[in-house]
Amino acid sequence: MTRPGNAPLWAVVPAYNEEAGIGATLTALASQTDTGFALVVVDNASTDATAAIVRRFAATAPFPVHLVHEEERGTGAAADTGFQYAVEHGAELLVRTDADCLPAADWIAAARREFSRGTEMACGRSLPRRDEDPSLAERYLLPAVVRATALYGRYRTEHRHPRYRAPYVLCHGHNLAITATLYLRCGGTPRTPLEGPPEDVVLLNRAREHSDRIARAERMVVHASLRRLRAWGARRTLLWCWDRRYRPADPQEVHVR
Repeated sequence: MTRPGNAPLWAVVPAYNEEAGIGATLTALASQTDTGFALVVVDNASTDATAAIVRRFAATAPFPVHLVHEEERGTGAAADTGFQYAVEHGAELLVRTDADCLPAADWIAAARREFSRGTEMACGRSLPRRDEDPSLAERYLLPAVVRATALYGRYRTEHRHPRYRAPYVLCHGHNLAITATLYLRCGGTPRTPLEGPPEDVVLLNRAREHSDRIARAERMVVHASLRRLRAWGARRTLLWCWDRRYRPADPQEVHVR
């Protein structure tokens, strides 16, 4: 049996029209203290130079880089395509972030530590991107509100069904780790449109039906963009995250750039 510390690990990054920012994400991945992984970027029908930037990065990256295309629009479809591709190419351990995020330098190393403990799915911590100059409210109040909503989620009736083998934990799609075996046996990420049910919560709950080794991993840190919050405001953003209780009238507006 392959030890978790040595098992093939792949990082999955869905991307849609991210030419302005994906370079920073790729640089953060190349700066990991542990570069013993492969990267698959899923170009989700971009109409800009996202794919070209990934190809240029691949030429000098310190790890193998794969660029795949998914025409079905939506983070769920793109993430699932990336995960499935990675598993088909030998991945045993999977991590995911997004193309507007900056993983901390020890993000991969922290994920490996979780896997070495026997964790089958780890849900990491999200902080505001420092390079976007977050205000005091964005830096401190927003994470506190997110934690409060996570506590609420833990006690929601639909999250406490006897079929779940593990407690509900806060899960961000842009910062999670999961074993390939659990991903396959739970059915993986739903291929839903972005305005549909949150794909990260659905994946978490699917995994909870199949494993009791699901953990919140505070040392897995990703710095996430504030662009949706700044475009929509705090109330609409929180309602969006809360089961899509806010949806913009124009479906194109869900792809905040």
